This record gives sequence, structure tokens and C-alpha cells, in this order.
Amino acid sequence: MRGPMADTAESMMALALKRFRRHRLAIAGAVVLAVLASLAATAPLIATILGLDWEAVDLLNRFAPSSAAHPLGTDELGRDLFIRLLYGGRISLLVGLTATVVAALIGTAIGLLAGFYGGRLDALLMRFTDSVIALPLLPLLIVLAAVDLDKLGLPPSLVQSQYVSLYRIIAIVALVGWTTVARLVRGAALTIRERDFVLSARGYGAGGFRIMTVHILPNLISPVIVATTLSVGNVILLESVLSFLGLGIQPPIPSWGNLLTNAQELIWTAPGLAMWPGMLIFITVIALNFLGDGLQDALDPKATD
Repeated sequence: MRGPMADTAESMMALALKRFRRHRLAIAGAVVLAVLASLAATAPLIATILGLDWEAVDLLNRFAPSSAAHPLGTDELGRDLFIRLLYGGRISLLVGLTATVVAALIGTAIGLLAGFYGGRLDALLMRFTDSVIALPLLPLLIVLAAVDLDKLGLPPSLVQSQYVSLYRIIAIVALVGWTTVARLVRGAALTIRERDFVLSARGYGAGGFRIMTVHILPNLISPVIVATTLSVGNVILLESVLSFLGLGIQPPIPSWGNLLTNAQELIWTAPGLAMWPGMLIFITVIALNFLGDGLQDALDPKATD
């Protein structure tokens, strides 16, 4: 048998979906992101079908124009630009999604503890959050990205890995990008903890951990999803900025940011090398913002139909 809670949850999901469908820009953003993610995910398959290799150097075919063999031409080393953009998208989207999800988990944990327990713990956690917010973000990221990992006592296998710059960017962004989610969750938790169903759970002897995870956390999912979606675009931009400054994802791993870096001295010789990754970053960030706005409207409990 279906309970009233299941029926209520289903009706709320149906209402949210109905609101989201009316947001045409959000639907367009979701479609664009789905297409970009699908192309990036299937990059190895596309490369195999086209008979291309993102690492293959052909110095005799530098700056080749668009053709059947190279849909977007080649770069300064004769590498196919289309395939490199797809592989770069895999890295940029992975960094954006992974760092944002990790930051959201950290922010949710801190905000939930602060909002539920209140008092001195709330004051301590929120002052810590305020201190992180007060830090100048870009200079801080530049300093952290320039830290010598050999001096931190990390395993040599990790330090010498070609993916170490990827792990570093994800860790750095996650460590400083949780503050927005923390404040949102804390504010919502302060309100929800005083509702009748939470007070009833207390009366039945439920512990703090169970109340937070079973009764309060499910009611915080909507603002966390919206904040996370809107933050992905900012993370992609930060990764692109750091890569553009030479402190982000390091070659030979391609990302949209370091593709822009490599093209900055060739802007007049081969403008397409800078135009395509810049356009993809712009389209992705705009699509994420549209999607976040649509989710915010759809999941807003105060919205009226």
C-alpha cells in the first residue's frame, strides 16, 4: 500500500517537473549540457571512428584548416583540435562536477551541524565560514596551486603522476568552495529543527545524528542541488583561469583552460585555437546558469502556479 508521504512526495515532484518544463531556457541549458557531456564521455569512441589521436603530433600538418580529416583543423603541433576539445571537455567538466560535489558535501555537513546544534558550535563554524569567505579567492587559489607538493610529504607516486594537477585543482576548489552551501544549509536547518516532525522525533528519543540525516537533511536537498548546479560553472571558470595562468591542469592533459593558454600567442595566426575552447567555456557556463535558475524556480516551495 502507498502511504500519504509517498503520495505527497510524488505530487511535489510532479509539480516541480511541471514548473521546470515551463522554463524554456533551463530546458535548453539542460539539452546543451547533455550534448556536451555525451560528446565528452564518448571522446575515445569518436576518436576511434574518425581514426584520430589527441596526442598524435604531425609537424607537417600544422595549422591545417577544417577538413573531412580534421573537422576543426589542427593546432601548432599538428594535433587534431576537435578531438582535443572533446578530451579537454572531459577534464573541465570532471573538475567542475567533482570539485562542486565535494564542496557541497563539506558545506552541507558544516551547515547542518551549525544549524542543528546552534549555540557555540554554530558561532564557531559560522565565524570560520566568514573567515574563508573573506579571503581573496583568486590570489589564494594561485598561491595554493603554486605550492610544491614534494614538500608536503605526499607519496612520490602521487606527486609524479601526470594527473596530479587535476587532483590538486579539485582539492583546492573543494576546500574553499563550500561556504555558500554551508550558509544555505545552516539557515534552512535553523528553521526545520523547530518544526513539529523534528520535535516529535526528539520526543520519541531519536538521536541527533538520526534527526539530522533522516528528518532534516532530506528537506535540504532542493537548495543544495540549486547551489551546486550554479557553482559548477564558477568552478569551470576558476579552473580555466588557473590553467590560463599556467597553474591549473598541466599538459599533456588537455583542458579548455590550458587550450586557451596554448593559443594566446597564436591568436592572430590561428584564432580558432582560442575561439573554440573559449566558446565552449562560455556556452557551458551560460547553460549551467540557465539550468540552475530553472531548478531554483521549480523547487521553490513558495512558488505559485
